[in-house]
Amino acid sequence: MLDPALLRGQLATVAERLATRGYTLDVTAIETLESERKTVQSATQELQNLRNTRSKAIGIAKGKGEDVAGLMGEVAAIADKLAENETRLADIQQRLGAIALQLPNLPDPGVPHGADENDNVEQHRWGDPRVFDFPVKDHVELGARHGWLDAETAAKLSGARFTVLSGEWARLHRALAQFMLDLHAGEHGYRETSVPLLVNADAMQGTGQLPKFEDDLFATLVGDSRRYLIPTAEVPLTNIVRERILDAAELPLRMTAHSMCFRAEAGSGGRDVRGMIRQHQFEKVELVSIAKPAESATEHERMTRCAEVVLEKLGLPYRRMLLCTGDMGFAAARTYDLEVWLPSQSTYREISSCSNCGDFQARRMLARWRNPDGGKTELVHTLNGSGVAVGRALIAVVENYQNADGSIDVPEVLRPYMGGLARIG
Repeated sequence: MLDPALLRGQLATVAERLATRGYTLDVTAIETLESERKTVQSATQELQNLRNTRSKAIGIAKGKGEDVAGLMGEVAAIADKLAENETRLADIQQRLGAIALQLPNLPDPGVPHGADENDNVEQHRWGDPRVFDFPVKDHVELGARHGWLDAETAAKLSGARFTVLSGEWARLHRALAQFMLDLHAGEHGYRETSVPLLVNADAMQGTGQLPKFEDDLFATLVGDSRRYLIPTAEVPLTNIVRERILDAAELPLRMTAHSMCFRAEAGSGGRDVRGMIRQHQFEKVELVSIAKPAESATEHERMTRCAEVVLEKLGLPYRRMLLCTGDMGFAAARTYDLEVWLPSQSTYREISSCSNCGDFQARRMLARWRNPDGGKTELVHTLNGSGVAVGRALIAVVENYQNADGSIDVPEVLRPYMGGLARIG
């Protein structure tokens, strides 16, 4: 959520910056509500002062034995008007709050302006794409060879955009997740965490999924209890610090979790329906950092580097992209995407997205830290990133390490997790 002070004092600037994200701010609606709020609030304060004055007068009059019926009637009338004003003020504030919850984060000043992914800026590349001397198969063809990847059975069980993995591919998928967890919890110093897959609406609102993206979420309803299946472990991990005040010594707080993720993909427009690129259920190893504001930019670079190391150890060519204003996620102020090379498509595809959200999520969650310089509490900065998407890593491994006969070489770092196997199939 944006700082309310910005909406009150710098509305034109906020509108201009949001416009770079393709978001049109209804300035007139906010100005009208703010004007009404000020008027009602001023009138409410005047009524409160008048009530206090008349109440004191009643006390004085009673002390003198005077008739106070008139004064008491006046105070009662003031109380009725106050209650009416307070109800009206609460309604105005609720409407302003509803608008604020729909507003995306302001882009960092260093983010390039642009409309979509075509305006993202490449930062660097690592690794050279392999040159094959045989026709390249995509992951769907490779997975069909031994029934390792089965979308038909998954469709019978759950519908479109689900898959069943079996045999050596299921094992390779598990090996990737374990490798990533060990790397981030071991070498990179993130605290391994196991989180719930179901969360309440407050948690979803805290990280920005609600109310704007309800159509993209899966929800359960048991009795009167509504819970949401997490679209990413970012949601429960980040909400661990909701309504907490952290000591400076606790920061940066770095956490990692391997979890299933669930996305309805209501706005995906039928893209990538074949295979495992875009599914309703997938797995990801998530990275979350809670940082001091002055350190979040450095923490963002560090987090992105941790995700890059995963791809480098797997020997997968990739590039880092700085997303433009029009391609960033709702809560992000600055985002790097890592895109891995997929031979079957002869292009790079996203496998990790690492974002600095500034204090946007923290303000929603009331997540703060105590600054030792003065002892005051301040909002923390929150960061999140994929470290990395397990299913897409599987796709990248099998396509980049495929052989002419359809077998797949196992990257060296994964062999300990595969019982020493150097090749599958």
